Amino acid sequence: MTASAGTSTGLSGNARGILWGAAAAGLFAAVTAMAKVAVQEFHVLQIRFFRQIVVLLSASPQISKDIPGSLRMRRPGLHAVRLAGAFTMLCCSIWAVSLLPLTTATTLSFAHVCFVALAAMWFLGEPVGKHRVAAIMAGFAGVLLVIRPGLEGFAGPAALIPLLGAAGAAAAKVSIRKLSQTETTGSLLLYQALFAGLLAGLPMFWLWVTPDFEGLMLLVFMGVVAAGAQWAGIQALRLGEASVVGNIDYSQLIWAALFGYLLFAEVPDAPVIAGAALIIGASVYVFHRERLQKAAR
Repeated sequence: MTASAGTSTGLSGNARGILWGAAAAGLFAAVTAMAKVAVQEFHVLQIRFFRQIVVLLSASPQISKDIPGSLRMRRPGLHAVRLAGAFTMLCCSIWAVSLLPLTTATTLSFAHVCFVALAAMWFLGEPVGKHRVAAIMAGFAGVLLVIRPGLEGFAGPAALIPLLGAAGAAAAKVSIRKLSQTETTGSLLLYQALFAGLLAGLPMFWLWVTPDFEGLMLLVFMGVVAAGAQWAGIQALRLGEASVVGNIDYSQLIWAALFGYLLFAEVPDAPVIAGAALIIGASVYVFHRERLQKAAR
């Protein structure tokens, strides 16, 4: 069945993909909000370690199904770049919310769409026309609005943390585009789970804080919700077109604003709202141009 085909529920594949994508966005935003609570008691790497354990357990069926293919690593150098980028992104996403309002951190993290476009041009040789260049410039203008360099309202060095995470996300995504041509899904899941867990786990000799029952439940629940968010995101991409479903990711900003207000009494100011609008608009335009180019081929 194609993405646009009807179903017994009366919803097209894209419509169902959008619903699953919205669910994934809400769950990811919930994980970010829980991280903002957890980081007050636990180190970023300990939170990451617990989350990685749950993700590894949830990915075990797929990894087992792909054996022996999941054990092969044909391009170790590119795996290393991908793992470093993903680890940076995941750690920075937790670190950022400990220092910034949820909406600000979430808004800046979406700069990864612009970084991916630049990285794809430089490292994958993908053509970048004037429309995409304009969209990238608009996206970075949105970033500048949020961090306000040189003005009294400058968000400070903390604003660079989600941007570092966005750069890591771009490195990971571009690497995956190349790796997906030679590596199995099981291989991608296995080595990220093992090495990300190892990188987060080794410092536990010095950083470990024994959680009480409530803290343990929070850490485990974060991992479960994150695994559910990943599953919902996969479902969304299976049912709908990537160019359609991808735009739903930006509903995370709505959830972030809601959780920030309800849980932490945070209210985004006008520059953050305007910057978010620019970043979202630029990113949606990039998705739109990619869809038009694919349709023309």
